[in-house]
Amino acid sequence: MKKLTGLTLALATLTFTYVAADHHGSGAAHPFNGKNLLDWSFKEKKAKNGKLIKPKWVVGKPNLAKDNEGALAADAGEGAMVNLVSGHGQSLDIYSNAKFGSARIEVELLVAKGANSGVYLMGEYEVQVLDSYGKEKMGNGDMGAVYGATPPKVNACKKPGEWQKYVFEYEAPKFDADGKKTSNFKLLKVELNGEILQENLELKGPTPSGVTGKEAAKGPIMFQGDHGPVA
Repeated sequence: MKKLTGLTLALATLTFTYVAADHHGSGAAHPFNGKNLLDWSFKEKKAKNGKLIKPKWVVGKPNLAKDNEGALAADAGEGAMVNLVSGHGQSLDIYSNAKFGSARIEVELLVAKGANSGVYLMGEYEVQVLDSYGKEKMGNGDMGAVYGATPPKVNACKKPGEWQKYVFEYEAPKFDADGKKTSNFKLLKVELNGEILQENLELKGPTPSGVTGKEAAKGPIMFQGDHGPVA
């Protein structure tokens, strides 16, 4: 197994550790600067009336909304990417302009009560974000699941409104000179709040609703924003 370097990203902080495509170099990157969203793009989506949905992501200091624990508010200032919605279909998915191959990614996140979101590694492979606090039996749609495929080993989810930390390590899929895939995406580790949720999973293809729906040697990181409030 290759040694993975660090890449840190937070919805408050986000860090990536990545391995260069030629495997001879590596380094750390910070796709989110904590100040604005200039290094990020939105995945366009239309409402039922045909009009484009506008993103509700802002940069600020998140907290649970005082009048609705199922929503988030954001105080002014630097800090986190905050999706200011109260439910489904009100905002857009957001992804980094930078693309990465094999990486270690650290993401700090905060969810509202009942919130639903996801982290898409390489923009195509979703690890679920959900308010699963206190749930005894975890399914493949709960916090830490590879969505629709593999449930987490344990429930490490904290209470809504508390910061939590994800650590992902993965190997990107490989392709030959003709573009034929020679190796599948490998999810080496998913860790949440110090607990191992997933290990050594090989995915034959992308999960639904990614940036492009296609696999590649490099890809962005995407946060699902069309489902619920997350920071």
